Amino acid sequence: MAVEHPLAPPGEQTRIHNIGYRNYDGPRLGRGYARRSLYSQSLRGAYGLGRSVKSKVLPMLLFVVMCVPALIMVAVAVATKAKDLPVDYTRYAVIMQAVIGLYVASQGPQAVSRDLRFKTIPLYFSRPIETADYVRAKYAALASALFVLTAAPLIVLYVGALLAKLDFSDQSKGFGQGLLSVALLSVLFAGIALVISAITPRRGFGIAAVIAALTISYGAVSTVQAIAFERSSSGSVPWIGLFSPITLIDGVQTAFLGASSAFPGQVGPSSGQGVVYLVVVLGLIAGCYGLLMRRYRKAGL
Repeated sequence: MAVEHPLAPPGEQTRIHNIGYRNYDGPRLGRGYARRSLYSQSLRGAYGLGRSVKSKVLPMLLFVVMCVPALIMVAVAVATKAKDLPVDYTRYAVIMQAVIGLYVASQGPQAVSRDLRFKTIPLYFSRPIETADYVRAKYAALASALFVLTAAPLIVLYVGALLAKLDFSDQSKGFGQGLLSVALLSVLFAGIALVISAITPRRGFGIAAVIAALTISYGAVSTVQAIAFERSSSGSVPWIGLFSPITLIDGVQTAFLGASSAFPGQVGPSSGQGVVYLVVVLGLIAGCYGLLMRRYRKAGL
């Protein structure tokens, strides 16, 4: 409907158009649906799904890089009729920790930095979604993406071991232990990456800081452990491992999952020291969640 202004000269009439705004009268799906939608969108975004082709290249490339060594190991085991796989399930993530660190460093800032940079956080919280919903959805999405990245090569190894007719019970036990290990790794790494990424809205700074926290800490701890072992201070080697995320995971799986340690001389933590490792890992996860909650309460104001 259009209404002409009566006092306007001919040819310059003002028109007011009624474009029919109406209130939404459909179903209200609530917080649960909003939280699930945010989780799904963030998980898809971690692999570039629903985004530009350029955004898909790095995560998909890293996924392939994670799986190719497992395929090669399986091929060798089948061709040579080996009695065991070249690498234990629990060791694979430790060996490939550089690839895992690069993935989480690239996708952690992607999950949260844009919302901070463009100041869209208050828009999320203007709907039924709350701070806890946002943090849990983002945390769960990145941890799930990491679990997919780290569990996929273990599945390749497991299927290949069965095709090579290796012992079913031994392979199933090792596969289960490997899944538990990478699940804990995924939750820990996701928390660290999100906390660091939430500090700055600049994605480049977030990527550099996450790489430094994960990769440089591992290099420094491994170097100090090697020096301690060479100087016959092997008793201090397990305690030094408390200062790097990947060595924390290595210590937990050595103490509780029967994995062979990647520490110098395979001097892994004892059961008592493993309890300390587990407490530190769980404390870091809880601390990361708490810091994210505090950060986004401030950002939502």
